[in-house]
Amino acid sequence: MEDPQYNNASGPKNLGRSANLTAGGRVPPQAIDLEEAVLGALLIDKNALSKIIDILHPDAFYKDQHKHIFKIITHLFGDNQPVDILTVATELRKEGSMKKAGGESYLAQLSQKVSSGAHIEYHARIVLQKHIQRELVRISSEIIESAFDETTDVLELLDQAEQKLFEVAQGNLKRNYESAEELIRKAIDKIETISKQEGLSGVPSGFAALDRVTSGWQPSDLIILAARPGMGKTAFVLSMARNMAVDHGKKVAVFSLEMSSVQLITRIISSETGLSSEKLRRGDLTDREWNVLTSGVKDLEKASLYIDDTPALSVFDLRAKVRRLASTQGLDLIVVDYLQLMTVGGSKSQGNREQEISTISRSLKAIAKELNIPVIALSQLSRAVETRSTSKRPQLSDLRESGAIEQDADIVSFIYRPEYYGIEEWEDGEASSNQAEIIIAKHRNGSLDDVRLRFIGELAKFSDLDQGSTMIMESKMNDGSSSGTAGFKKDDGGYTNLPTPSLDGGDVPF
Repeated sequence: MEDPQYNNASGPKNLGRSANLTAGGRVPPQAIDLEEAVLGALLIDKNALSKIIDILHPDAFYKDQHKHIFKIITHLFGDNQPVDILTVATELRKEGSMKKAGGESYLAQLSQKVSSGAHIEYHARIVLQKHIQRELVRISSEIIESAFDETTDVLELLDQAEQKLFEVAQGNLKRNYESAEELIRKAIDKIETISKQEGLSGVPSGFAALDRVTSGWQPSDLIILAARPGMGKTAFVLSMARNMAVDHGKKVAVFSLEMSSVQLITRIISSETGLSSEKLRRGDLTDREWNVLTSGVKDLEKASLYIDDTPALSVFDLRAKVRRLASTQGLDLIVVDYLQLMTVGGSKSQGNREQEISTISRSLKAIAKELNIPVIALSQLSRAVETRSTSKRPQLSDLRESGAIEQDADIVSFIYRPEYYGIEEWEDGEASSNQAEIIIAKHRNGSLDDVRLRFIGELAKFSDLDQGSTMIMESKMNDGSSSGTAGFKKDDGGYTNLPTPSLDGGDVPF
């Protein structure tokens, strides 16, 4: 008498056992038949690969044989070689991977699976969906295992989970290595692209003199911009953000931990329209000034400039926000104002402040590298600058609270305005009125230099030296009188005796 446990009307006992296992167990999501259809279409249709080259990659296939075959097909495609059953078989034999691919008979079977490549894109998307499902299963299993570990930091676990899901969503699964051939090809392609961009390989700041030194802010770089309070750090990055977003069409995210988003955008409006911040705060505008305001912000309204004013922002929250923004809107550059106001979050926040700043700077560098965009972080300097009786020029040793900032940063720059200390001349004897110097003290991939810019205090704006005369409106807007710019001297460098605003008045940002 047969054991009822294995009795199955459809076939022998062993078949019944297999059926029970399939019904009771779980098999990773897969679509083997569609994988075969995709590869078959690629072998018989020379134009099929161009339809799915941006959809599939070798790891998207479930069967190892299919991974090997697709890898060979893409290799032939990249070398501008014909793709068919003969060329694929030849290449597999040449690499000694014919057996791994299932043999010549399997290739022949694949070529007979479909009659054309008409539906290859639809089939490829289903194959990719199954791959994504498998990745989600794998990631979920890893998260579950880590969640049961009592020693795991919850915020770190959330960050890791979000990072892995972000990679899947982007279809940008990380590879462990790249060959020298691949890297050289990428490097040459980048050099060719740079040659067509007039030497700027990164995101332009909008300041010609500064861009000549940096070639633009480079992808994956962490740029530290440090200065004492009142030097104009925020004004400088806002001027840059405006230049990038309006003049160059870049997508810029500004995270302000000190000022509200409305305050920041008001300062940008002030620099854009030539109306002083004081006038905008009071709202005391004439009809003509209202017209200037409404017409002056039209370009600004269209700009891809995103401002977040979440106070005491943690590095985990920042990473989550920029990942979301990068995936939905795209990002070219991130600004953090300023580093010392950030928090670590989680259990690590119980350490001393120097350790926390080190963690924050490392995290900012990791974000820049992960998203492959520059990150500009503002930083405060210690009071050592003020106590020096000699030069007031900032130094690397003046970076506050942690030497890790200097270590992690690709570029460390300072803002120095002699006028702030009552110094009327630069070291070379030139007048320093309404001027600032961007000191590049560390440049991992370039030269060190000092760049002088014009600083227009009442507009909280930086510009190139030769653009200073165009920044102040000559229409009596900012003085509230009928004399316009009367009383101010004007030369080729702009107005030379404009009043310097009080540091307590809020016109010079911190």
